[in-house]
Amino acid sequence: MAFSDQLLDAGADIWAAQLDHPFVSELAAGDLDDAAFRRWLEQDYRYLFDYARTYAIAGAKAREESAMATLLGGADAVLNEELDLHRSFADEYGVTETDLAETRKLPTCEAYTSFLVRTAYDRPVPVTVAALFPCMRGYLDAAEHMAERAEAEHRYTPFIETYTSEEFRAETAAVRELVDRYAAARPGSQDAMREAFLTSARLELAFWEMAYAGEEWSA
Repeated sequence: MAFSDQLLDAGADIWAAQLDHPFVSELAAGDLDDAAFRRWLEQDYRYLFDYARTYAIAGAKAREESAMATLLGGADAVLNEELDLHRSFADEYGVTETDLAETRKLPTCEAYTSFLVRTAYDRPVPVTVAALFPCMRGYLDAAEHMAERAEAEHRYTPFIETYTSEEFRAETAAVRELVDRYAAARPGSQDAMREAFLTSARLELAFWEMAYAGEEWSA
């Protein structure tokens, strides 16, 4: 069994909880509350800059040409493709890029981005790649689940289409291949890779809940 499959098996309960989360279910139906979606939009916009930064740091540390290409290409795709979706939705909500950039990260977003960037700086590249993988694979799986449940086109259809696109599938597959290559080449890193993967997976689930429940700072 490929190591990426072992990771997905280890995180199966977290994955199931993501697919069953009301944010995912209601977005699929097109009736997700505006406030919840806007909260996701603002927080994910802030998240994605640190997600791209994590890719870039890992790419700079990588020694293999193919790994550098995958990781630096991932940073470019986030900055020049995925953020376009957020900007288009922001226009519909009357939210400017300045508004997005000045949004304060909520606790879960702060925890997740801090974990990713710290991992990129402090841990070996294989561990960082494992930490990056749950976001890519989680959004692909969630969007495929949404596509199966959606009964008609609605205002959130572009979200589903973005995360089930051939481009996003290819990017996800490239990261998965990198996870498997590093795990095979450096078996001593597998425990740390698994730990990083599961931490990111738990934070992915917490991110849906943050947006849906209206998480706030206590002070």
